[in-house]
Amino acid sequence: MAAINQTVKLIRGVSRAYDKKWSFLAAFLAVFFVTFSTLAAFDVIPEAPAKVAESLKVPAGALVASVASAMTPENPVRVEIEKVGINVTIKNPTSTNVAVLDEALLTGAVRYPTSAKLGEEGNTILFGHSSYLPIVNNEAFKAFNAIQNLEKGDRITVYSDTTAYVYSVTQVTAADAEEDAIPLTKTGYTLTLATCDSFGSRSDRFIVVADLVESYPLAK
Repeated sequence: MAAINQTVKLIRGVSRAYDKKWSFLAAFLAVFFVTFSTLAAFDVIPEAPAKVAESLKVPAGALVASVASAMTPENPVRVEIEKVGINVTIKNPTSTNVAVLDEALLTGAVRYPTSAKLGEEGNTILFGHSSYLPIVNNEAFKAFNAIQNLEKGDRITVYSDTTAYVYSVTQVTAADAEEDAIPLTKTGYTLTLATCDSFGSRSDRFIVVADLVESYPLAK
């Protein structure tokens, strides 16, 4: 019986506390609405802050330029184009002598000596042979096979010893080596691939132009 009495008293106490809670809540809401109405009448209610994101919009090109400009120019050592199965090493000769360049092309792709390095504003120009013969003694003769099959938006990754530079294709054209010059200087960070067209004359070639879209350090 004592336990029952204690339980009844507890229930009654809780009931009274519950009633007081609702009374307090009703009074609080009444005061809140009166205060809010008074502030509104005097037009002193603070406005919600503008979206911060709207003031932080930065063009993607500016981000690329900012990141690349902070880098130390580097020699490219390898180029990879997954779509057409290209993965070749790159030589960086210091002479523009044709014989020197031809010798370097026997081992893979070649960066034209006076063109921009990776991470350096300008045009990074890479040359490579192409051959569609079923059998070749030197795989370097197929270094840039099928670059003419690339399309706008395809990705090209060029590696230095420490960093990967990712480019997006903007243009693929056929050109005449004797009439169409490749500009060494460009605004921004540009990559140009050039190769011979094995189905045409010795002066025919394919040219692929791409712009830098991102770079990231290689895992050590």
